Amino acid sequence: MISACAWFLGDKWDALGPGGILTTSLIYALIAASVGWWLRKSDYPVGGGLLVTVAVCLVPLIVYSIEDMFGIWPAGAPGSYENYYPWINGSWIVMELATILMAAVALRFVPFGFLTAPLAFSFWFLSMDIAALILGDASLDLEARKWISVVVGLITILVGYGLDRHFSRSTENRGEDFAFWCYLFGTLAFWGGLTAMDSGSELSRAGYAFINICLIAIAIKLRRTVFLVFGALGVHIYLGHLAYRVFEDSFFFPFVIAGLGLSLILVTVFVQRHFFKRAEL
Repeated sequence: MISACAWFLGDKWDALGPGGILTTSLIYALIAASVGWWLRKSDYPVGGGLLVTVAVCLVPLIVYSIEDMFGIWPAGAPGSYENYYPWINGSWIVMELATILMAAVALRFVPFGFLTAPLAFSFWFLSMDIAALILGDASLDLEARKWISVVVGLITILVGYGLDRHFSRSTENRGEDFAFWCYLFGTLAFWGGLTAMDSGSELSRAGYAFINICLIAIAIKLRRTVFLVFGALGVHIYLGHLAYRVFEDSFFFPFVIAGLGLSLILVTVFVQRHFFKRAEL
């Protein structure tokens, strides 16, 4: 439904025009939201939540139709709606901000974990498109784009943590995971921007490794696999750099790396056995 309503419907632009697409999108969104609300009230929370998510996913297309009808763009006409997903452009920002706002409003009235997916996805796209708006061209100043990706990714992670803390206080929402999608897309933006940076300094690369070790520690603390996966990837990237650049000719390096891997596993087991037991007590 999300593909049909929010993606393939945009392919019919020439046939329906902006007015037709806007009308169709609004009707789809109204039907999905109202039926979803009714299902939630009828004790079908998953089906209802999914339909409300469909309505939220239509927001970018609705906003694009309005902007196209009136010719109002933050950074010039971005082209057809099909370009929204593959291309970076500052004019997509209003669509992303509107989606984030509507997802937040929907979460207020329909606490459903999957509703954070369009919110986190929009934050991820925002991290790329806001650079294009600030710089005036998506191809300019790649270093600034990386930093913006890191900052927006970090904000997305914090939003996920806040959502998790807020909704977990309610016993009726204990079965929902409100943080996963924000953690996933936030970590993608944060870790991706960080990994793309390379100052050429060994000190900065060591700092990169330390940040990834911190991600592993956060994974243990929050019991979130997504941080563990990206943190482990980052550590292995740094170790690969050491293996192929710094200690390329060292005889003992493979043994040191094996020892580090073993120590990481043992430390993780120690934390699980002692820290989590005390936390449960």
